[in-house]
Amino acid sequence: MKSKAQASVRELTAEQREKLLDVLINRFEKNTKRAKNLNWTKIQQKLEKNPEKLWSLWQMEETGGEPQVLIYDSQTDAYLFYDCSPESPKGRRSICYDRQALESRKEHKPQNSALDMAADMGVELLSEAQYCELQKYGPFDTKTSSWIKTPDEIRKLGGALFCDYRYQTVFVYHNGADSYYAARGFRALVRV
Repeated sequence: MKSKAQASVRELTAEQREKLLDVLINRFEKNTKRAKNLNWTKIQQKLEKNPEKLWSLWQMEETGGEPQVLIYDSQTDAYLFYDCSPESPKGRRSICYDRQALESRKEHKPQNSALDMAADMGVELLSEAQYCELQKYGPFDTKTSSWIKTPDEIRKLGGALFCDYRYQTVFVYHNGADSYYAARGFRALVRV
């Protein structure tokens, strides 16, 4: 058994774990239309076997993402938790796309980047397809926008992609990867 000094940084306390599970089950029960044909008991069993995933979900929750299980992927035997906050998570806004973009800024640097934050949290940025999939449960980002995974070809040219939802439509846009705005963050995904 690990001592407290040896315990992983990516591990919740018993109190945090209990609090998070309560939040997740309550969200699951309030939004049963979003999680059709999913069984909470099976989901919780997988969560309890993967404490590092609980830690990542805690990070999503703490930054305002309101994670919720939406999909079971039978090919990978994984439950997919998406950020389901109505707008891009507040604790993850005003950031540029990646470390290279952050370092390239000469003035007015943001505090972080989307890819660095995602890595620190143990989560994935949504792809364009995943962002569109999320909107089936939405609408999300009607006043904000969210960085999404950007193809290498675009990133090599200095750009990055982001999405929002306006006029009942998902829009995909481009910006310089070093740009950042108070209303742009990123949405995440965790596979459990």
